[in-house]
Amino acid sequence: MKNITIYCFRNDLRLFDNTAFLKASLESDVLLPLFCHPDNQSIYKNIQRVGIHRQTFLRQALNQLKENLKSHNSDLLEVHGNICEQIKKISEVIGATKIIFEKIISPEEQDEEISIRSLGIPVETFWQSSMIEVNELPFDLKNMPDIFTEFRKLIESKKIIVKAPTPLPEKLPPLPDKNIEFSSNTNFPTSLKYKHASFPYLENQFHGGEKNALAHLENYLLQKLPHTYKETRNQLFGVNFSTKFSPWLSLGSISARYIAFRIKEFEDQHGANESSYWIWFELLWRDYFRFIHFKFGKKLYSKNGLSNNNNLINHNDENFNKWIQGETGNDLIDAGMKELRFTGYLSNRMRQIVASYLIYDLSCDWRKGALWFESQLIDYDVYSNQGNWLYIAGLGTDPRGGRKFNTKKQNLEYDPNNTYKKMWLN
Repeated sequence: MKNITIYCFRNDLRLFDNTAFLKASLESDVLLPLFCHPDNQSIYKNIQRVGIHRQTFLRQALNQLKENLKSHNSDLLEVHGNICEQIKKISEVIGATKIIFEKIISPEEQDEEISIRSLGIPVETFWQSSMIEVNELPFDLKNMPDIFTEFRKLIESKKIIVKAPTPLPEKLPPLPDKNIEFSSNTNFPTSLKYKHASFPYLENQFHGGEKNALAHLENYLLQKLPHTYKETRNQLFGVNFSTKFSPWLSLGSISARYIAFRIKEFEDQHGANESSYWIWFELLWRDYFRFIHFKFGKKLYSKNGLSNNNNLINHNDENFNKWIQGETGNDLIDAGMKELRFTGYLSNRMRQIVASYLIYDLSCDWRKGALWFESQLIDYDVYSNQGNWLYIAGLGTDPRGGRKFNTKKQNLEYDPNNTYKKMWLN
């Protein structure tokens, strides 16, 4: 009996350092690579879950994945709708004997996995989105430290060495011998280009996809930018002020493990400093937001987060709409919100400032802000988005209880000459 496998890509749109896909390629007689586009429903009023910037960057990444698969004599089948229903239909057509995909432990993705397992076809899932592997952690995830600093110290004390990446498959099994239509709409909008974008994803070198992700990493190392990262990371605009790994990481076009591996090689060759360490530090924050889901799960998505106080979270729709449109009357906030709406990107510093303003100055529900970021950000990551909003709202694991930013102080410190504000408000 042939092993006929459906490999369902999720947030791992790559072939290199993709343990799950490598296993599927080695153990299958027939392999069907699949990507399912969920229904892009409104998540709040007329806000689409996946806005135009995210749609475009995803389209670019899928185009590159499709090209890469074709170069290995395979292809990518794209479908739309309920993932369980689609897999059920396809399984019946091709006689699938196994389904393999990346494990994602946020609530909706967990529900999807349960539904797929209910089909009765053997399912294998692989955890592969963190820098550090679960089996190398010096604690059980259910009992991990709540506070990041304690988590980090335990990790550092163990001196974990990030493993080398898994190789590309040497060859891929054939596609199913069935009449399957592999064509997809590979075009993406080109009318969105904005001259001030800090991540200009419509320019060729910033397109979504594995090829661009790997090239960007190598170019970043070639310019020796890891040595200056900490000095520039809080700037508000520009292509080189931060690593810009996050958009590609969000779709899994490159793995966090491989980035950490290459940074370590860079340090071995050119020397380590506080800035190069800080890239690892930020990747560790990313891991932390993932691992904390193993401990708290759906509670991270409740109105009051991890707080035991049954706080009444208010929401002012009028203020929320002003925030979205960049019409609050606060120039720094409005500049940031216009940048986000026009480009799908915002510096980490501005994300914190506008999030704080929504919660503490406009008295709005933090969850609505998280939904807007989900819709707009090209580097949206379910774990980090939820973790960071809880952090600002004081409803996560941070013992200091929230982060209210003084916009006047932030203005003076990060945009003293009004360059950023003029860029977006004029």
